[in-house]
Amino acid sequence: MFFRPEPLPAAPDQESVWDYPRPPRLEPCDKPIKIIFNGVAIAETKESYRVLETSHPPVYYLPPNSIQQKYLKEAPGQSFCEWKGIARYYSVIVNDKTLEKVAWYYPEPTATFTELKNYVAFYAQPMDACYVDDEKVTPQPGGFYGGWITKDIVGPFKGEPGSFGW
Repeated sequence: MFFRPEPLPAAPDQESVWDYPRPPRLEPCDKPIKIIFNGVAIAETKESYRVLETSHPPVYYLPPNSIQQKYLKEAPGQSFCEWKGIARYYSVIVNDKTLEKVAWYYPEPTATFTELKNYVAFYAQPMDACYVDDEKVTPQPGGFYGGWITKDIVGPFKGEPGSFGW
């Protein structure tokens, strides 16, 4: 049975994830993004994309040239998104620490998401820190989804306990 939660009220400077569309929308983002793992800034950009989908915090996709490629290693496997296509994965290795399958990209995205080709998204939870506009993000709950929560986003968010049927 489908249950839609009551959206939290959004302040004038906030977005509600319940106002995001389904199917999702892609939009450019010029806010500074920074990802740190094992004490190293592995990615920094002011030219990302974010994917906005109902009930989910934004997922940020970074251009390949903003990522220190020496820390990425192709990982086995793939997954399918009905909106974006087939995703491939990267593991991140910095010095003596490895995170398996913590980043993903679309080598041949669907026509709607062509701009995402080879752009890379990262799970925030296993990193030391991920930042949007100098704010440390909170990972989307649940471990499966890759959204980043900031103070300008309100939920409730898919991935929280009891959200399976949203």
